[in-house]
This record gives sequence, C-alpha cells and structure tokens, in this order.
Amino acid sequence: QVQLVESGGGLVQAGGSLRLSCAASGSWFSIDAMGWYRQAPGKQRELVGSQRSGGPTNYAASVKGRFTISRENAKNTVYLQMNSLKPEDTAVYYCNALVAVEYKSGRSIEDYWGQGTQVTVSS
Repeated sequence: QVQLVESGGGLVQAGGSLRLSCAASGSWFSIDAMGWYRQAPGKQRELVGSQRSGGPTNYAASVKGRFTISRENAKNTVYLQMNSLKPEDTAVYYCNALVAVEYKSGRSIEDYWGQGTQVTVSS
C-alpha cells in the first residue's frame, strides 16, 4: 500500500508563486514516475507534468516555462513549483505516482493518487 500526501495549496494573486509538495510513504519495489494533474470545476482532470525516474520531465503546453517539477528521491517527495500563476491555473491539483509493488505472485505496476490540494489564483 502506498500513500501520497500533498501540501502547499492556497490562494495567490495572479503573477504570484506557489510550491506544492507530495510525499510518498508505504512499501514498494520502485517508484517509476511521479507527477501532477489538475482538475478545474466542470472540466476533466488533465496532466500538468510528469517525470519518469531517470528520465525527462514532460509538461503540458499551458504550463511549460512557468511550472517546474522536481524530485527529492531520498525523501520520496515530488515538488511542483508554480510561477507566474494565472487565474486559469485555478484547480484542485493531484499528485500521481506509478509504483512497482512486489507480491508473492509477481510484480505489479500500480497507479496511486493523492487527496488533492486546492490552488486558487485571483485576478
């Protein structure tokens, strides 16, 4: 079982910055990828950015150049630094992790989500 706990959301004015954190805990063989999604009211959940372990980071076009994902592997934590925030960035932000878990029957790649943290950008 893997738990993802997010923190750092809040209210900020347009042009401001916020940093979200997501810490993973539990038991796993490896964390293959960590990233962030968001869901605005009345819209589908969308990818913000994702980073494969040892690989490149992919960003949505709408946030490229403004948002940065980083990982602190020793703490099993992923961060989302959000700069130059716009009102359209307002959403609930979710942490996501692809985790390899070992069972007696073999290894399984599992998808985990955090509880979500609200980010509100005022104009």
